[in-house]
Amino acid sequence: MKKVGIVMGSDSDLPILRKAMDTLDSLQIPYECHIYSAHRTPEEARQFALNARKNGFGAIIAAAGMAAHLAGAIAANTTLPVIGIPCKGACLDGIDALLSTVMMPSGIPVATVAINGGVNAALLCAQIIAVEDAELAARLDAKRAADAAKVLEKDAALQAELHC
Repeated sequence: MKKVGIVMGSDSDLPILRKAMDTLDSLQIPYECHIYSAHRTPEEARQFALNARKNGFGAIIAAAGMAAHLAGAIAANTTLPVIGIPCKGACLDGIDALLSTVMMPSGIPVATVAINGGVNAALLCAQIIAVEDAELAARLDAKRAADAAKVLEKDAALQAELHC
């Protein structure tokens, strides 16, 4: 199975990425995690991206706040799918990071999830990898069914409470 690369611009992004890692763990998807800054360690980030395919990655999650150039810097150096997570910052509640992540120039795409959207980034990686992995696709189907069942249980409880 292909693994997921996880890159964060700062250790302050770790709580968001723990949600992504937990999701990948639950789906039995291997991953590797690093702290590389687009601005402070650009060569390390570049080398990670350049070598990602040969190192067995199938998709990359890149999370950063504020200027949030990390996802774009990674995407510029690989043709693997890159999923950007804009992280909420102190000044603009993550809107700055969202715009920096989503507004990529033509030719260098970055799929962008919600601000602090670690779970959806992991699920999108899983769906990408599952295109060629039937067992993973079955695990994703089972997760969707379990999630739906939980919602229906909550609805049944609400209906029982309201109609007593």
